[in-house]
Formats: sequence, C-alpha cells, structure tokens
Amino acid sequence: MTASTDFAPMPDTAGFFGPYGGQLVPPHLKQAMDDINAAYAEITQRQDFQDELAQLFADYVGRPSPIFHAKRLSAQLGGAQIHLKREDLNHTGAHKINHCLGEALLAKFMGKKKVIAETGAGQHGVALATACALVGIPCEIHMGQVDIEKEHPNVTKMRILGCNLVPVTRGAATLKEAVDSAFEVYLQDPVNTIYAIGSVVGPHPFPMMVRDFQSIVGREAREQFQTRHGKLPDHVAACVGGGSNAMGIFTAFLGDASVHLVGVEPAGEGVDKPGRHAATLSVGKPGEIHGMKCYVLENADGTPAAVHSIASGLDYPGVGPQHSYLKDIGRVDYQSVDDKECLNAFMTLSRVEGIIPALESAHAVAWAMREAPKLGKDQHILVNLSGRGDKDADYVAKKLGL
Repeated sequence: MTASTDFAPMPDTAGFFGPYGGQLVPPHLKQAMDDINAAYAEITQRQDFQDELAQLFADYVGRPSPIFHAKRLSAQLGGAQIHLKREDLNHTGAHKINHCLGEALLAKFMGKKKVIAETGAGQHGVALATACALVGIPCEIHMGQVDIEKEHPNVTKMRILGCNLVPVTRGAATLKEAVDSAFEVYLQDPVNTIYAIGSVVGPHPFPMMVRDFQSIVGREAREQFQTRHGKLPDHVAACVGGGSNAMGIFTAFLGDASVHLVGVEPAGEGVDKPGRHAATLSVGKPGEIHGMKCYVLENADGTPAAVHSIASGLDYPGVGPQHSYLKDIGRVDYQSVDDKECLNAFMTLSRVEGIIPALESAHAVAWAMREAPKLGKDQHILVNLSGRGDKDADYVAKKLGL
C-alpha cells in the first residue's frame, strides 16, 4: 500500500472529499448550511473564539489528555507495545466534548436560540447538554427508544443537565431514526436554531467542522508520542461508527506515510450476516444518506440497511465522507471486530489495566489485542481510547452474568 504524504486541504469549497460529501439537501436547507459554513469560517479565526475554546479545553475538559502505556496488557500479549490516548478521562467521559464545546460556542457567537442534535449511545447528547449548560443555550436531543432503554445512565444525565430529550420510536428506533427526527425539527426553524451533528457526517460543513474540533486529539498525541519515544507510533487505531474520534486522531498523522492508520468497524454478529453488523466501509458501497455522499450499507431497493453493534455509538449505516475517501485512496486501513472480540477486550482492559473502556472504544482495543502478538516488541500501537465504559457497565455485567 503506497501512502501519499501530500494531502491537499480537504474538503474542497463545495464540501467534497474526492467524490464524497457535498450538500445533498433541499434549497432552503442549503442556505442554512452555507450560513453555518460562512459563520464557522469567520468566527473560528477570531482570537476571542480561539482563546475561549483553548481555555475551556484546558480548564473544563482537562486537556491535554495523557497517553498511557498499557504495559501489563502488552506483556500479556507478548508482542507490540500498546498505548492508549486517554480521551476517556475528559469531562463527560469521551471525545465528544471536544466538538460539542466547539459547536455550542459557535452557536453562542452566532446568536442562536437553541441547539438541536441526535445521540446514539448518549455520549454526544451528554456532551452537548453539558456544553449548552455551560454557554447558556437551550438544548434538544433526539434519541432512539431502543438506545434510551439501553443507555439509562446517560439519559438521566441529560435530564439533570436540563436538556429536552425527545424519544424516537419509529423504525428501528436507534441512531439513524434519531438523526432523521432531529433534522426534521431543525428544518422547521433553521434561522434561530443550529444543528449540532454528533460525528463527521451530514452535509457540508459538518464533516469538516467536527473533524477540525476533534483534531486536537491527534495533534496532542503526535507531539506527546514524539516527546516520549523520540519517534512516531507504527500503528494508530480508532473505532469507526460515523468516524469522529478516528478523524480526530488520524488527521495529524495523514501526512506521515510510515504510520499505519487503522479504522475499526463493528462486525456485530458477523459481516456475512446482513442487518447484524455495521461495517459500512468493509462491505458497503458508495451511496447517499443524511445529506452526504459516502459509503452506505443498503438494501436491494437502495434504502439504508438495518444495522447492529453491541456498541450503540457505532450502529450507523453510513460513515463520514472523509473516511470514505481515505479508504478509496488506501491511506487508512479499515478492518472490523465482532461483538464477542469487543466484549473480550472490554473485560481484559478492565481486569489487566484497571481501565473500563466504552464498548465503542473496546473495538479499537480488540484490534490492537488481535494484532499485537503478530508484531515485534519494538513496534508501537497507539489506540484512541475514545470513551469510558460507565454507561456500558450494567449492560455488560448483565450480558456476562457478572
């Protein structure tokens, strides 16, 4: 695999990453998207915005997040050294706070009256409700009924933080339906509200905005790793649902041809079982969903396929357009991990290192555990540990009969 180190700035002015992305939206929504794009371009260059965001990252989120060398886990596997970028230590327990603060601050600077969004596992919802409480803007979160029942701790937190939680009962009642529902409400008043999408997905400028706010993860990690080890990691792995935590850590390394970037998708009960996985880049094909062109898991009639993952934050039938492009040009290697491997990684990291990971992040840990024994002890794998597993603890304990 040859990796180009010369990347033009992405996306282009129309919001495309190669053939992916764009704004596949009705004209009145296109105007709203263009307004957000113009405001984003202007406001994020302002010193007062940059200073406030930097201060919040430091004093509110607790950045920079550390990199932890998982020595016991590495020794047990007997191969490559595994390192964890500890996004699980952020305020609210995941990487989502990085772009939520950016989006809420942007909404404040734009004078918006309300922030609307969707959430899957509830991490984006909690982070956004947190950020909105901090900047003083009302927040409305749409969440699938299935996820509400599964992710009870996050639901409680969102209500405590003062957000208006809207249960979505249509269809499969998970992440895709939550996005549909939230977008419909946003369309009723795009002037006074702003849609705060939860990943690097949707119409332009969202895939770019969310990536930019998340890219602090990779910038920190690259510098931290070089300072500590005098070189770059050999492999950088992150789970991919929509793909925000992965773009967050990958972006700083895209130009480093020596670094093997791995996006880990949810194979669920097996990629050979339609409707029982969410490995969009592994087995999907280019299509359209939620206002963008990207890889999609589709039924024969072109509708989005049913998806499943043990991790609520990963069961999405589309994927970020930049990921779609990075797959096509071969810069990122997309692989998958099934529910069983994920659960094993969840329990192993908990018991060997005392770190309970989110089920989403456990997919990336599982990939590292699978690959490390095949590699030499001088090889280094950096895993983006995108979130902590508090929200999953009861579910896993029940599933495993603990």
